[in-house]
Amino acid sequence: MSLPPKFKGQKLAAANIDNTPHTIELYLDYVCPFSAKLFNTFYTSVKPIIAKRYSSNVQVIFKQQIQPWHPSSTLVHEAGAAVLKIAPEKFWEFSQALFNSQKEYFDEKVVNETRNETYKRLAALAATVGVDEKKVFDLLIIKEADEAANKGNGVTNDMKLMVKANRVIGVHVTPTVFFDGIEERSISSSFTADQWDEWLRNNVV
Repeated sequence: MSLPPKFKGQKLAAANIDNTPHTIELYLDYVCPFSAKLFNTFYTSVKPIIAKRYSSNVQVIFKQQIQPWHPSSTLVHEAGAAVLKIAPEKFWEFSQALFNSQKEYFDEKVVNETRNETYKRLAALAATVGVDEKKVFDLLIIKEADEAANKGNGVTNDMKLMVKANRVIGVHVTPTVFFDGIEERSISSSFTADQWDEWLRNNVV
């Protein structure tokens, strides 16, 4: 499927993304345990399979899906958007770090800290994968002003585009997988590497 150039980091580098006939889209939320399960299986076990056997046949895109009933979902996805701006080649690696640390951003872990304090922790996490911590925080911080302008931060406009794109096709729950523009309901968070391997053999030609 189409992807704005500014979000190019959401494409998995394992694939030859120039002329691939098929597209897998993974709609994931950073604070969803089921998204973490799917991502970790995919990134550690399925990515090497795609790189070895299917790199010329399929591209994979990570679509960020905010789940607003968890307020921190917006904040963590903003951090992902900041990494896309600063170091798009680090997006998947940062996503892995964020999923591995997702419990640190659950409701109970953020309820007593300010929004900017959460941003500070997210910027520090980005630094663990080699992304400039200050640049990330500068994009995320909400600065005090004499008058309330409610303009958001340095990634607000990018987040609007992501949310709009996902709403257009009606994605709701996470994880959700699309294959060539159609929801692939056979794939769930419980999919093992062997099940992914079989599915790829049957569908990516």
